[in-house]
Amino acid sequence: MTRTATRNPVETTAVRQVEAPPPVGGRGRRRLIDQARAYAFLIGGLICFALFSWYPAIRAVVIAFQKYTPGSSPEWVGTANFTRVWHDPEFTAAWRNTLVFTLLALLIGFAIPFVLALVLNELRHWKAFFRVVVYLPVMIPPVVTALLWKWFYDPGAGLANETLRFLHLPTSNWSNGTDTALISLVIVATWANLGGTVLIYLAALQSIPGELYEAAELDGASLLQRVRHVTIPQTRFVILMLMLLQIIATMQVFTEPFVITGGGPESATVTVLYLIYKYAFLYNDFGGACALSVMLLVLLGAFSAVYLRLTRSGEDDL
Repeated sequence: MTRTATRNPVETTAVRQVEAPPPVGGRGRRRLIDQARAYAFLIGGLICFALFSWYPAIRAVVIAFQKYTPGSSPEWVGTANFTRVWHDPEFTAAWRNTLVFTLLALLIGFAIPFVLALVLNELRHWKAFFRVVVYLPVMIPPVVTALLWKWFYDPGAGLANETLRFLHLPTSNWSNGTDTALISLVIVATWANLGGTVLIYLAALQSIPGELYEAAELDGASLLQRVRHVTIPQTRFVILMLMLLQIIATMQVFTEPFVITGGGPESATVTVLYLIYKYAFLYNDFGGACALSVMLLVLLGAFSAVYLRLTRSGEDDL
């Protein structure tokens, strides 16, 4: 009969300590070097943000309460800049145009990408080609896009009116008319930013389990019913996120009115950001420009807070 030998726990611990390999000094040194390099990159990024993002934002808030012109010492004036900007006749027009632009961009530029994503998702052939075609406008610089559409909207020999004449339809003033200028800019912005939104929707559609569509088809659901009861509920979080991001982006529209219309005709396309530009670089009133910027900052900050809150709640649900 064999007898199993037992070891004292103290002896076992001593043996393990003796058998353990000695620590390697090179490995610990390399780890410290990697950590130091990572912190160096982090500090460099923080310095860049501080110099080019945080400092200008804080400086703008300070100047909003000062009378500031280049070459002179700033003078503290309290809320006088806000009061002066508030009573500016263009102030109401700028906010009205910005809100109308945002609303039209949601109605036009929000539904079209979703429909295009549905169509691309159902394609069986040439899917990659049409993705590139849809995304192509995003790769064009914004100023080039605005200049292209400015020529397109030319009331004389522009391609838009030439097409209408060829079809024997009445022509339009497009960006030169007070009634059509803003909607013309919405079309430009929608075309320029269409591709990125379509690809995001397409990624969301392809993440929907196919079993849901198969079950809906077995229940006799039509295409519209599948979109209503399967597609939209499964992508509602992405739809809501893109809606908030589009609101934040369209309320900062500047390139289209600056390049195409110059804020005209008759202030019909003056937006808040374009009015800030006018205060700073045309009127040389940096205090008024910063005051208007702070107003826009507060509004966009509220939308950003909603976006972050919904993003966190969505991650918790996932």
